[in-house]
Amino acid sequence: MSKISFRKRIQITKRGFAYLNRYCPGLPQGKALSALISSVQPLLSIWLSARIINELTGAKRPDALTFYVGLVLLVNVISSLLKSLIDKVTDQKEAQMWIFFEKVFSDKQMTMDYADLESAEIQHQHKKAYENLFMFGNGLAQLVWGTAGLVNASVSIIVSIAMTITLFTQKTDYKWMDSPLWIMGILLVIVGGGICNQKLTMVEQRIFRKWCEGTVWFNRSFMFFGRELYMNLDRAKDVRIYRQYDTADREHEKMRIHNKDDNGLILKMSLLPSVTGLAVGMGNVACYLYVVLKSFFGAFGVGNIVQYVGALSRLGEGIQELMFILGDNEVYCTHLQDLFNYLDIPNKKYEGTLPVEKRAFCVGGDNNYEIEFRNVSFCYPGAEKCALQNVSMKFKIGRKLAVVGMNGSGKTTFIKLLCRLYDPDEGEILLNGIDIKKYDYDEYMSIFSVVFQDYRLFAFSLAQNVAAGVDYHKEKVEHCLRQAGFGKKLSEMKDGIETALYKDFNRDGAPVSGGEAQKIALARALYKNAPMVVLDEPTAALDPVAEAEIYERFNEIIGDKTAIYISHRLSSCKFCDEIAVFHEGAIIQQGSHKELLAEESGKYAELWNAQAQYYA
Repeated sequence: MSKISFRKRIQITKRGFAYLNRYCPGLPQGKALSALISSVQPLLSIWLSARIINELTGAKRPDALTFYVGLVLLVNVISSLLKSLIDKVTDQKEAQMWIFFEKVFSDKQMTMDYADLESAEIQHQHKKAYENLFMFGNGLAQLVWGTAGLVNASVSIIVSIAMTITLFTQKTDYKWMDSPLWIMGILLVIVGGGICNQKLTMVEQRIFRKWCEGTVWFNRSFMFFGRELYMNLDRAKDVRIYRQYDTADREHEKMRIHNKDDNGLILKMSLLPSVTGLAVGMGNVACYLYVVLKSFFGAFGVGNIVQYVGALSRLGEGIQELMFILGDNEVYCTHLQDLFNYLDIPNKKYEGTLPVEKRAFCVGGDNNYEIEFRNVSFCYPGAEKCALQNVSMKFKIGRKLAVVGMNGSGKTTFIKLLCRLYDPDEGEILLNGIDIKKYDYDEYMSIFSVVFQDYRLFAFSLAQNVAAGVDYHKEKVEHCLRQAGFGKKLSEMKDGIETALYKDFNRDGAPVSGGEAQKIALARALYKNAPMVVLDEPTAALDPVAEAEIYERFNEIIGDKTAIYISHRLSSCKFCDEIAVFHEGAIIQQGSHKELLAEESGKYAELWNAQAQYYA
């Protein structure tokens, strides 16, 4: 692990605080203010206690004693009330801190190029940054916790020095007791304890990093076998049928063995604080002896012993804590740098600025959007073979195109390129004769309604799922659901389109079957009312008859819009004007259903006959 310069650490720390202020506003400030009160209050109490003791052993003036005692009570009451209020607010923010840290990652992923989301290298980078933050508590969380320590150390050092100046300026009758060498000796003892603490802390952190590296597998394994395997209801049937809890038990045994192997490292980490405590204790003893000797030789009263011993102890603790924070800062800056390296991954996709003409939304709009693939090739990163090779075709406006082929033939990749989730490695895709890269991305996407084969519904209301947003038009939602064949199920729902789906947020949420979910996804595509509709095997959970009915209904609903259908069931594509047959990343046949069946030795006829035998 490379060492980070102090200047770089300052930059990383400042940026970390900027993220805290953005995602957890008020949390670092609350921690700092609470620490300020916690560090000032005891020092002030020590100073006042010294005044009271001196008064009791001296003049015993009632008015002075009353004043000091009242001030002590006032300081403690006010500081306790303020700290209680601040801590209550801060604790609530800290309890929500991890949720906001999740949003740091989700915000990045929402704005990241889709190609990077699927990159194995970037997924590993994300995993590393995520584990550092959530499993080992390093990075932003450590910055939150370190804020209180930094304030406490700084205040303790500054105020303690102010409170101990008179210790060295007050004279005795013995010159050797007033020698400046005592100042140097006391400071050497205190600073030496701090340096010892810092050095041992760095050793402990190196051992901790080594322990963390060996714990990555443990944490991932625990999260899956100790939580995910049992908590995820999608796995529940397989867990029981295939007795996967037996596998989990074996993994748990491996974890126990792993824990035994780590005992040596854990023991080393636990011994180091003991050594540090011994060094600090010896320093405190030296300071205490010096203060007592100076009081014995008449430099000051008994009450000042309380002040100087307390202040020197706090000074030592402050220096030790500051040393610890500086050492700890180097560790969590390393983890923060990993986080920032991930967050700084640039979006490489070129986004143009040309507006897309809203032809479909104009009065008398003709949906005149023409798409052309021109010599397009594309390879997934790290793949040995291209997913698409030299694909050329033009979508005829208002026509229905079916895209068919075996698994892995390039059909879904074709759609990803069309939607600019990826950009071609070679060739270009044109919209009305202009490269789609030159258009504003959001405007370009506005002309598509897409239902992917791995579509997702959300635990929101039925209406919000269809509208894909919080606001929606009630009559339009209901109309689209009925068009998609969901009308019967809708009439059975107690709350209609306001019915919550699933039980994530609502215990009365309605579960939906795979076929019902697909109809809702189709209704969502209809609701958008885009001039070009893409259906990427969205009816896989439906039986062949229901699928044929959906497609036939869609053929009527879509009207003059351009539509692209991808399906493994060729019988559902007969109504399309044109069919493109993909094979090994290339278009090998193109024509109508009747024309392609006439080519008896062609791939389409082979696929058709292979399926037709099951429906004969």
